[in-house]
Amino acid sequence: MAAYLQWRRFVFFDRETVKEPPGPDGAGGKPFALPSGIAVCDSGRGSLVFGDILRQIWFLPRSLQLSSFQAYKLRVTHLYQLKQHSILVSVGEDEEGINPLVKVWNLEKRDGGNPLCTRIFPAIPGNKPTVVSCLTVHENLNFMAIGFADGSVVLTKGDITRDRHSKTQILHEGSYPVTGLAFRQSGKTTHLFVVTTENIQSYMLSVKDYPHLELDTHGCGLRCSSLSDPSQDLQFIVAGNECVYLYQPDERGPCFAFEGQKLIVHWYRGYLIIVSKDQKTSPKSEFAGNEAQNSDRQVLNIYDLCNKFIAYSSIFDDIVDVLAEWGSLYVLTRDGKIHVLQEKDTQTKLEACQKNLFEMAINLAKSHHLDSDGLSEIFRQYGDHLYNKGNHDGAIQQYIRTIGKLEPSYVIRKFLDAQRIHNLTAYLQTLHLQSLANADHTTLLLNCYTKLKDSSKLEEFIKTSESEVHFDVETAIKVLRQAGYYSHAVYLAEKHAHHEWYLKIQLEDIKNYQEALRYIGKLPFDQAESNMKRYGKILMHHVPNETTELLKILCTDYRPSGDNEGPGMLEGKKANSEEFIPVFANNSRELKAFLEHMTEVQADSPQGVYDTLLELRLQNWAHEQDEQVKEKLHNEALTLLKSGRFKTVFDKALVLCQMHNFKDGVLYLYEQGKLFQQIMHYHMQNEQYKKVIEVCELYGDQEACLWEQALGYFARKEEDCKEYIAAVLKHIENKNLMPPLLVVQTLAHNSTATLSVIKDYLVNKLQKQSRQIEQDEQRIQKYREETTRIRREIEELKASPKIFQKTKCSICTSALELPSVHFLCGHSFHQHCFESYSESDSECPTCMPENRKVMDMIRAQEQKRDLHDQFQHQLKCSNDGFSIVADYFGRGVFNKLTLITDLPSGKAAATIEAGLQRELLIHTKRST
Repeated sequence: MAAYLQWRRFVFFDRETVKEPPGPDGAGGKPFALPSGIAVCDSGRGSLVFGDILRQIWFLPRSLQLSSFQAYKLRVTHLYQLKQHSILVSVGEDEEGINPLVKVWNLEKRDGGNPLCTRIFPAIPGNKPTVVSCLTVHENLNFMAIGFADGSVVLTKGDITRDRHSKTQILHEGSYPVTGLAFRQSGKTTHLFVVTTENIQSYMLSVKDYPHLELDTHGCGLRCSSLSDPSQDLQFIVAGNECVYLYQPDERGPCFAFEGQKLIVHWYRGYLIIVSKDQKTSPKSEFAGNEAQNSDRQVLNIYDLCNKFIAYSSIFDDIVDVLAEWGSLYVLTRDGKIHVLQEKDTQTKLEACQKNLFEMAINLAKSHHLDSDGLSEIFRQYGDHLYNKGNHDGAIQQYIRTIGKLEPSYVIRKFLDAQRIHNLTAYLQTLHLQSLANADHTTLLLNCYTKLKDSSKLEEFIKTSESEVHFDVETAIKVLRQAGYYSHAVYLAEKHAHHEWYLKIQLEDIKNYQEALRYIGKLPFDQAESNMKRYGKILMHHVPNETTELLKILCTDYRPSGDNEGPGMLEGKKANSEEFIPVFANNSRELKAFLEHMTEVQADSPQGVYDTLLELRLQNWAHEQDEQVKEKLHNEALTLLKSGRFKTVFDKALVLCQMHNFKDGVLYLYEQGKLFQQIMHYHMQNEQYKKVIEVCELYGDQEACLWEQALGYFARKEEDCKEYIAAVLKHIENKNLMPPLLVVQTLAHNSTATLSVIKDYLVNKLQKQSRQIEQDEQRIQKYREETTRIRREIEELKASPKIFQKTKCSICTSALELPSVHFLCGHSFHQHCFESYSESDSECPTCMPENRKVMDMIRAQEQKRDLHDQFQHQLKCSNDGFSIVADYFGRGVFNKLTLITDLPSGKAAATIEAGLQRELLIHTKRST
């Protein structure tokens, strides 16, 4: 009993004796008694099942209402109740002698009030009758095995409830009585364990010919074997007098040294139940394990093989069997009593174990599938216990097991002491591995590494693969940078694509500008662009050439440097080059190279690029001392101006040229902007008289006031400008640009301009005016004669008859026929021609266009007369005469009136005074 004494013993079961239920009068409380003669028993499907030597099978439900029926004529020797089906298999005798019968009962169906017996067959191996020693049935109802005292095993395969659907054969033959059978189902594989008094064998039933394997050369007594549940991997348990052995279908497993003569073995919910003979009693035959005398005292032990402790131990008088049903164990004794063993709840069991038995409590909790919260509480208590004893290493291991349930700050506060920093490091490492750490935990762990100066652990922590990162990377980078571990911080930043932190450390801490520039060149476009905007000035200051080259690529056809060339490569992107101009704040040489490159390879560069390049070239031109270089810069600047890129920013370009006194550029822009007066004023300021005349000649037709301004300019000069004044006067005379009086007044301000300067101009002007007067007088005389003639015609029309002698129609020119229409103007028409072409019955179609023109002129004169009177009146009465004039200008009163006088082709025009048209005469001749 060495192992038995070494294992801790607990009382995890409460023992009670089953009492009779209360009667109608309320009486009860007496121990429940079974019928006498009980020989075999089993349980399942909500009942305890008993077989006695008086041919009855008894059923005891939870209500303790016994019922029975006669199953055999003599006695019942074996029972097997299936757990998943309401099927009971029994073995008994109907007549004297060795003639056992197997009966299969369907408990859900009835035959005359008794369960229906669906099958009966004799249990005889071959032709030689022998005693049945054991029985087992597979839960799928396809296998049934019967063991015999002569060493034979009969296997029934097929539907065991029917004769015609099953086949029976001898599976095993031997010389030693069969003491135990058990089916083991693993997936689709079925095994049958066979144990005799001398050996143990395993048969594979899912393979043809049923191959078998001998597992051991010793056996056990009757009822001393059982099959465990999945918690022990469905192992076959065989209890000998020295040890308890566990077997797999192909090998022997562990063994336990439980000494003593074993009488009964069962498995219940992870517990091994062994009934053994009390050492104080006399030894008993091994095979006749169920033939104890009434005075025998037996020990019932319940073992927890996983956690290695005894859950319960008690002494009973002559145990018949131990049954499991309704969540409890029922112990039947020979005196007919039933004792129930009720397992205590898990919390009660844990409280019994936790007093300095934390390891056992943990194992017990796991075996009972306690939830993680309950386990975590045990680990915490265990850790506190070890911490108080000063075992900090052991305590931290228990606290580690609480991660995910216990608040980390509870543990961290205990180990913040510098002497326990290695324990805190271990806890924080595990916290990160389980991805439960926050930024503060990461900071604390990295500080622990740096204080311990444990570079190897630090590298191991940060160099985990990307899929195994269990910490906040950004926090780690900050802590490492602060602690001076720049290489580690850079490694993390690069590995986890924290580009900003990588560049910040490289540029601000390590000062490795080349590496930072290389790193930016590998970034995706958007990130490369943003980082160049942020760090471009620093890089330009330290590595200007390399930075300029990267910016050229970034603004033209950028592809990350890590990409390989290939047909499937994405099209390059380009940044806005104008946005990078501030990067070159103190690097004009690199800026010029950058801008010139952009204008060459990208003609549609932003306007700011051209503006900056122009300003840069003008600055260089203004400060250059070498004449040859200055001339080259001059041509470059002028070429850029003439490229046509400054049309939308004309004013800006003009200001730049004026700021740098770039004469040719200013004049070019004036010309492009049609600012001819500014061109002339520019030459006037520089007193370039010939240029002033040239400007007037070039642009005077587009802007006539240039000649007037030129005359005024030369008139104000005290120098001898007679030659230029004469040239200006000649053009003014030819174009009639100024009144002579204004010319005289303008030149009166010049003391050097004598009368001889304008003599020719005045003579020519007076001659022209004389000729104009003569022409006007001739025209007046002509209008007077015309007026006299018209008045005479009017008088004749009024006083004398009008004879119509036209012989042809004025429209169709055909001979005139009646009916006809005649007008006083002398035109005659066919009536049908007149009606077709005339717009009014009172107007001559031929004279109507000219008459309307005259009428329009008359109305216009009358309207202008009225407007003139009104305009003069408002001008005299208003305090602001200029606003009145501006208002009339806005209404178009002073616009020149243009009349369209085109007449239809083929029609003659006649001039008739308006009064004649009103006195129109219509004469119609009709044939009689």
